[in-house]
Amino acid sequence: MINGIKTLKFGVEDRKKCQNFAIDFGLEEVSSDIEGTTKFSMDNGSAIYVYDKDDTRLPPAFEDGSTLREVTWAVDDQESFDKLKDSLQGVDSYKAETDILYCRDPNGLTLSFEISVMQTSLDKASAGINQYGSINRINEASPVYEKAAPLGVGHVVLFSPNLVAAQTFYEDILGFYLSDAYNNRGAFLRCSAEGWHHNLFLLKLPHRDAPGLNHVAFIVRDIHEVIGGGLHMNRKKWDSFIGPGRHPVSSAYFWYVHSPFGGAFEYYTNDDYLTPEWQARHYDYSLDLFTEWAVEGGIDDTTRRQINNM
Repeated sequence: MINGIKTLKFGVEDRKKCQNFAIDFGLEEVSSDIEGTTKFSMDNGSAIYVYDKDDTRLPPAFEDGSTLREVTWAVDDQESFDKLKDSLQGVDSYKAETDILYCRDPNGLTLSFEISVMQTSLDKASAGINQYGSINRINEASPVYEKAAPLGVGHVVLFSPNLVAAQTFYEDILGFYLSDAYNNRGAFLRCSAEGWHHNLFLLKLPHRDAPGLNHVAFIVRDIHEVIGGGLHMNRKKWDSFIGPGRHPVSSAYFWYVHSPFGGAFEYYTNDDYLTPEWQARHYDYSLDLFTEWAVEGGIDDTTRRQINNM
């Protein structure tokens, strides 16, 4: 029914700083079709709009400061759109227009839904990884990336103090599928029965009782682009949070960078691809499930050493 994230709308305190960050991050700025906003588009059809925080055209914020204000999910077709319209009856702030639906999730975040199919077969394939029993690159060197060029928005992570209510909403009302879970701490959800490990992660922290944005994750081609992107952001003097590293739960390689958008931005690749036959796993949260290995604070672009050890 839903096939991916089409659009993110942010309300920010410093739109120019966000513009500079996004360009350094590798997002392509394009002419915006919404006056007074900055727009970035990606190859799979997803886009980001950046508004001034106090722009009255934005829906209410679910936390103070710069943050995510609206997520638009892509809906497969008219039949799916009509079914979703029925499912959303009675949901908080539900509104239906001819070609778009609106509501708020239990975190207070505004969601919208439009008929659109996000591109998944892009002419940007990686050169491939050679490993024992699987040769995917012959007479060809692996690439070295000067900077990253994200292919699309892959997932969003939200702080969800009422995890049960949020998870129930996304599964029962929107038709999401549980991929894996941290018991009483988090739910990894994908929007399609067959697809990448998660499009949404709902995170409940014991020391936080307010909703908000944790991070937005952007798909890149391979681990080399994860590293090239992270090193470029360090050269540009943006603050790495953690990376490179690997998430055991989804198998993804990652690099996180603090952003002026309100949450971190993540480069990632090598997500698990799941089908309806997949059985969700349930874990008690532990650090080694979040990161099998990771570099705290990132790698210095000059010495290639851990930044915190400089």
